[in-house]
Amino acid sequence: MKETIYNEEELLKMLDSLLREPDGFWTAFYLDRKKGIPFFKNVPDENLVSYLSNGLLTSGKVLELGCGPGRNAIYLAWNGWEVDAVDVSETSIQWARERAADSDVSIRFIHKNIFDLDIEAGGYDLVYDSGCFHHIAPHRRLSYTKLINKALKKNGHFALTSFVPGGKLGGAEMTDWDVYRTGSLQGGLGYDKTKLEQIFSDFDSVEIRKMMDMDENQQMFGISELITALFRKK
Repeated sequence: MKETIYNEEELLKMLDSLLREPDGFWTAFYLDRKKGIPFFKNVPDENLVSYLSNGLLTSGKVLELGCGPGRNAIYLAWNGWEVDAVDVSETSIQWARERAADSDVSIRFIHKNIFDLDIEAGGYDLVYDSGCFHHIAPHRRLSYTKLINKALKKNGHFALTSFVPGGKLGGAEMTDWDVYRTGSLQGGLGYDKTKLEQIFSDFDSVEIRKMMDMDENQQMFGISELITALFRKK
């Protein structure tokens, strides 16, 4: 039978189909570039800027998960990083390519689901995620952490920004079981410091804090409705 499950990957894909926004959702999301979406502005995350300016990150090869229109990828490339940037949305990848060309930086953009990536083990110094993780359903968290572990070199870093629980931008306050009882992520799950440390317990925590609010003049993206985290692979 077509819908019979024979292995773990088929089980994961079945659950994906019930909970994950289809690829077409994200393609349509980025069609109107003039929407008042805060992270559409072509400026980097304030926490990412702080990691580089404070010497927590230097340079190397980075894999960005869910790159959107490419703002953080471009910032990293400008600062000497070799960048692979992935997104499931065709329209966001096209926008990111145009921005990279305008900025005269070289970035390898990959139009693909992050769980379908074929990457070299230990090939990256940094994995960066700005707003992808909170859209990952609980059944995919192990796949997500396995991807990060595979991608990173020893002592490599992993950083993310995510919704806080009950935030104004999103951040559903619900148990993992309730995700499946309701059949929805409610627009994205919320995470606090304790939960992030538990999920990424195989990593050393370097810094976990709320994102700082940034105004129009600071040329950085920052909203305190998000939490930021930096981890190091043991």
